[in-house]
Amino acid sequence: MFRTILIANRGEIACRVIDTCRRLGIATVAVYSDADAGARHVCMADRAVHIGGAAPAESYLRGDAIIAAALATGAEAIHPGYGFLSENPDFVDAVEAAGLVFIGPSADAIRAMGLKDAAKALMVEAGVPVVPGYHGSNQEADTLAKAADEIGYPVLIKAVAGGGGKGMRRVDRAADFAAALESARSEARNAFGNDAVLVEKFVSRPRHIEVQVFGDGIHALHLFERDCSLQRRHQKVVEEAPAPGMSESVRAAMGAAAVRAAEAIGYAGAGTVEFIVDGGTLDEDSFYFMEMNTRLQVEHPVTEAITGHDLVEWQLRVAAGEGLPVAQDALAIRGHAVEVRLYAEDVAAGFLPATGTLAALRFPEGLRVETGVREGDTISPHYDPMIAKLIAHGDTRDAALGRMARGLESLVVGGTVTNKAFLQALVDHEGFSAGQVDTGLIDRDLAALTQTPAPGGAEIAMAALAALGLGTTGDRLQGFALWKGVGQPVVLAHGDDSLMLTVLCEAGQSRVVSGMPDGPVRLLWQGDAWWVDGRRMPAALRSGALVVVPSGPGHAFRVIDPLDRDAAAGPGADVVQAPMPGLLRAVHVAEGADVAIGDALAVLEAMKMEHVLRAERAGKIAEILVNQGSQVAAGDALIRLAEI
Repeated sequence: MFRTILIANRGEIACRVIDTCRRLGIATVAVYSDADAGARHVCMADRAVHIGGAAPAESYLRGDAIIAAALATGAEAIHPGYGFLSENPDFVDAVEAAGLVFIGPSADAIRAMGLKDAAKALMVEAGVPVVPGYHGSNQEADTLAKAADEIGYPVLIKAVAGGGGKGMRRVDRAADFAAALESARSEARNAFGNDAVLVEKFVSRPRHIEVQVFGDGIHALHLFERDCSLQRRHQKVVEEAPAPGMSESVRAAMGAAAVRAAEAIGYAGAGTVEFIVDGGTLDEDSFYFMEMNTRLQVEHPVTEAITGHDLVEWQLRVAAGEGLPVAQDALAIRGHAVEVRLYAEDVAAGFLPATGTLAALRFPEGLRVETGVREGDTISPHYDPMIAKLIAHGDTRDAALGRMARGLESLVVGGTVTNKAFLQALVDHEGFSAGQVDTGLIDRDLAALTQTPAPGGAEIAMAALAALGLGTTGDRLQGFALWKGVGQPVVLAHGDDSLMLTVLCEAGQSRVVSGMPDGPVRLLWQGDAWWVDGRRMPAALRSGALVVVPSGPGHAFRVIDPLDRDAAAGPGADVVQAPMPGLLRAVHVAEGADVAIGDALAVLEAMKMEHVLRAERAGKIAEILVNQGSQVAAGDALIRLAEI
């Protein structure tokens, strides 16, 4: 076994690898960028090496700097995590040329699966079913359009070097193909440096089911399947294992196909074979190979939960020269596991990535939590905005979902907008709860899933108590002066609304909060918590001027100093602002042009995704304020419309 390894990654996956290394007695070396000098993974490692600037190209994508750090610190091997250089075969070659071990598959295996078109041709040879489509090398637009006509609409355009939904477009009509092709190519070019695409039949009501495989370079086995069908913008939101409704015969067929895929390329280490499945007919003839991810997956904890095996430990052992840890027939499914991804993102604004400081962060008990951040850390615009993965395991699917629902209810996160309420709505969704999952579920019910209920009187009352420091105990004398209850004022802001409240501490362990639209709320201290109308309330948390009430979707309030005055109003709909930091990839209008509501004005590239900025009102373009190709910050004014 290795004595020291370097982890060529950051965030929660770096922390995850360190956890296993600590258990095995392996020393770890972290690498970090300017933005990550005080990051959690840096503090957890035994040593840490600075490798460059905040942008990934200046740090986590610098293979030469990472290898130099490994050699300088005496590391024997490099664990790539996922993302960044984890599936870069040239990096694997460089690691091995330096006399180090790459903890993952060979460069040849990565290359074999790196391009979707070549991989699918290889899978056909291995007897693995693939989706009907065009995987040829001719990338002329006319050739691709003709192929789409022959396949039959709807079709899916996919970047051959793609992943994470980047460079992917669904096309329902021939008339829309050319525009979708150009958009997919542009995004693929920016994300992967390769704008080649393939065209496939779009499977109606598809499910995304993937099989966890593990190989030693010669033989492979599988650790059953995960269902990753709940996606938005082709990115996974909720994953679970095993897949709902999976029969033993289909599981065996899919697992065998995945093992054939891994053994066909001499795969070593952890990998995932992804299948698209016709959700309406889940049988042995209804699944098709999509791609193979030649790395550990974000959602690997659900597989660990149902099998009881540590996949990172397996990676380390096989990379150190050991064989497969167990035989296929020794593996069994134990219960059910569900994972959700907690992101800093503005769901109401179209799931735009968000930044901010995590002023309040308390993870729930009873769930497995994997995170790379702590309370007080800042969500950087340079990296993926995932805050944490939350994993629930139970004897049954219903038990796992119930445990997840309770965990999300008690999760406290404040300082940035998050998708907590969205995750709660998904876990509670009637169709999902019944196991009726497919990749279109979120889009079909998006309006209902993205509704965030306003805080009720009980939540406002809890925020008022926390703001005044009266919410942590039921002390009979708290808030009293000369044995008489004193009403204490507090001003809270929630969104654009301000509330002038009064908290009265009555005799005994009771509080009355008044000033709310629906009348006063009485809180009673019973046992170890406040209760409102027979409902036990979770404790609110104050951090600086922020108060977070975790109840329901979670509500954040600002404590307002009554001497403060509101800042001047923003520019409103007359000025189009950048909703997040990014690169102004394109400007579609010129000064003097007339625009209507909803017209595309510009394209902002952020976190390797393209976001279209549209006009909020009709009018005439008065001024283009930023040049195409410029880097902009959140809130920067980009385009000004003439005043009406």
